Amino acid sequence: MMDEGTQVTKVIDAFKQRSFTFVGCADDGWLKLHGSLMALGKSYACEIMLDPQFFELPRVRLLELPASLPHVIPHMGSSGHLCYIAKGTVVLDIFDPVGQSLACLQRAEEVFTQILQGDFVEDLEEEFYAYWNGPLCLVDIQDQRLGQQKALVIKIGASLTAVITDDESRTKRKLKSLAWNSADFTILTYRVRTSAKPRPHTTAWPPKTVRDILLWQGLLDPRCRKKIGEHIETAYANMAKGTLILVESPLITYGFVVIFDRKPSQKGMRRQPRPSIYAQSVMPMSVVPIDDRYIAQRNVPDMQTLASKNLVIVGCGTIGGFLAEMLVKAGAGTGGGRLTIVDFDTLYPQNIGRHRLGFPNLFSNKATGMAEELQRLVPGADIYARPVDVKTVNIGTVDLLIDTTGEESLGHWLCKRYLPTTPMLSVWIEGPGTAIRALLRTKETGACYRCLCEANRKGQFLTVVGELKTLMAGQGCEGLYVPFPASVSVQAASLGGEMALAWANNRVNPSLRTKLIDSNYQLATPDCDPPKMEGCVACTS
Repeated sequence: MMDEGTQVTKVIDAFKQRSFTFVGCADDGWLKLHGSLMALGKSYACEIMLDPQFFELPRVRLLELPASLPHVIPHMGSSGHLCYIAKGTVVLDIFDPVGQSLACLQRAEEVFTQILQGDFVEDLEEEFYAYWNGPLCLVDIQDQRLGQQKALVIKIGASLTAVITDDESRTKRKLKSLAWNSADFTILTYRVRTSAKPRPHTTAWPPKTVRDILLWQGLLDPRCRKKIGEHIETAYANMAKGTLILVESPLITYGFVVIFDRKPSQKGMRRQPRPSIYAQSVMPMSVVPIDDRYIAQRNVPDMQTLASKNLVIVGCGTIGGFLAEMLVKAGAGTGGGRLTIVDFDTLYPQNIGRHRLGFPNLFSNKATGMAEELQRLVPGADIYARPVDVKTVNIGTVDLLIDTTGEESLGHWLCKRYLPTTPMLSVWIEGPGTAIRALLRTKETGACYRCLCEANRKGQFLTVVGELKTLMAGQGCEGLYVPFPASVSVQAASLGGEMALAWANNRVNPSLRTKLIDSNYQLATPDCDPPKMEGCVACTS
């Protein structure tokens, strides 16, 4: 690989061929070149800055904005900086700095052309925060109510941060888990909604006063501008020290704070509040959602999560512990739902090697320890431990019952006890980690766990071709067990998590799914929908 100096020389020479001139290095060491962007047959003076190591995207800035541009445009701020590639959507080739740098210049010209044509580049929708940032504002809201909101102010070190909530007790649990303390005051907060995607203003940016904010919002959405103005005036009239406005757009939520500077009126002079409101200073806020719905939905934007569902896991062993965590991260226990973990067993040293819990939970109940761990990880979730034998209790109304015990007889009992009214998911490991399987029973015509076991004994729907190896380990006081690494448990839990989400989205086929772990075997049964066995004593009413 050629040295850095040779690379820099080659890139500068390549840009000279495009009529760019090297004008020196910036304070951070980046290379600065001046030239032109070509768009719609015209040239526009620009500055391009290059990372001398070529790991970062080049920065492109128009040195003078065209007079024909509207006041509010996408992908460009008042300083002329152009957002032309969404971060993380391209991989820069450090072995071809000339090619990648010129490709970025070409992409910048393409995006600028679209800006001049009034087009919005969907790939760049999330770049607004490149132009709008400030102190943190955390939002823990799950309802849709607009207007005035409840706000807490917390102290992080020497800084103050606003937290907007629709459930103070839930939010305080989250703050407690971070060891953050609430301050002894609050801030008047309003929530408004707009149909307009945010775009920066090309002149008054960033907004410094209420007048700037209202001018900008009036260009984006006049109705939203009116509502913002009304809320600010109400806060001022109520003698608030300031107000925080949250603006929910189709893309993101952004916000700003107005701090009222109430100068006393001179004696004998009448106060004129309206002009003073418009001159008040504003400060942009970086809005960060911390609500449970956002956390669960972010990774599966086109799917229903497990929020609002009543789920019960029977067994908090090597599969159940990992699966419980995955379910909570998929929304279980939030949005009015609950996750119940049922297991009467104790965590012993021999369990730690492949259990989600660890040494701090030794000699304690697995269900209780797992519920406490998940409550620490997701303080807003409703997680309930039942440290009892599932056969001795009534688990009540359940949306989905999940059996992770791997105990065949107990699985049959659960089918008999709950299948007439409850969908059931069974997840287990075959042999010494040879394969993992899961069966989802939601229809009367489909096989239950006992149906499948009986079919297997008849040589039907087998897991692998040939006989599964029987392998046992352990002796003395710990007893015999089937050995396999924790990675197999995680894969089984992952399969269970995938099928639980599939159930929530009504994608219940195929109902039997198998993943082969040991490559020494051949899969015997592809994913399918095994039928109910005639006369099954477990699932036949």
